[in-house]
Amino acid sequence: MARNSNTHVVPQAGNALDAMKFEVANELGLTNYNAVDKGQLTSRQNGYVGGNITKRLVALGEAALAQQGTGAIGATTGIGLETGR
Repeated sequence: MARNSNTHVVPQAGNALDAMKFEVANELGLTNYNAVDKGQLTSRQNGYVGGNITKRLVALGEAALAQQGTGAIGATTGIGLETGR
């Protein structure tokens, strides 16, 4: 049985992230991705979905930085992200 211990940094974003996952999977030809047993898919197929989601999230972050400038840099201080310092 699959166990998912991943937690969202911003829990309110969960539904939007799921929608993005299904949209990306559909674009990659993986129809009905939400009902598919992910263990039956190849690592490559699951990796394509995750990789494309990551590309989109990075693009969204870059767009926010470009639009908001340096003001967007401190926007994550209230959600518990550690900088590693």
